Amino acid sequence: MNPTKRREIYTRLRDANPAPTTELKFASPFELLVAVVLSAQATDVSVNKATAKLYPVANTPAQILALGEAGLREHIKTIGLFNTKAKNVIALCRMLLREHAGEVPRDREALEKLPGVGRKTANVVLNTAFGEPTIAVDTHIFRVANRTGLAPGKDVRAVEDRLLKFTPDEFKRDAHHWLILHGRYVCKALKPECGRCPIADLCEYRQKIHL
Repeated sequence: MNPTKRREIYTRLRDANPAPTTELKFASPFELLVAVVLSAQATDVSVNKATAKLYPVANTPAQILALGEAGLREHIKTIGLFNTKAKNVIALCRMLLREHAGEVPRDREALEKLPGVGRKTANVVLNTAFGEPTIAVDTHIFRVANRTGLAPGKDVRAVEDRLLKFTPDEFKRDAHHWLILHGRYVCKALKPECGRCPIADLCEYRQKIHL
């Protein structure tokens, strides 16, 4: 895919959604961090339902730590893998208090040392909480990047690297959100809605479905 086509793809996505953001509900970097950890293999809707009850009770590392693992489990038991996630969030809170004065670090290496936090989660926090031009690649973005030809790669890191290399600087801040929302609602895994896709004529997917 050539640079002109890439720029036009991002321009159209921006025109359709000038101020994109995550669908996870949060009011602080810590709330976002916990929500992203909880969202692994779970929907944003299910996470929002759980945090809507959790955060009014506990929304700081100290408060969640005071709940204890069993108390936290009660709040997130409707989310998949809640046992493991409760353990990670408690350990994460403990580390934030011990090593970062209870604050979420604005540093990739420090974020990735936190329990339950991998590169994708760190990228989401850096981008959404702190405005860093990072691009977190999840299953939706991996699919869109490969299917459209925007930034094909054999694994998520290859796609991330190509997106960072080929995405014009003016679009990097919001690229993550545009691509994930496009993959979630239009360029779906099983039934891509090519007939209503705003970038269908730019997409290099050979098996487009025109409805």
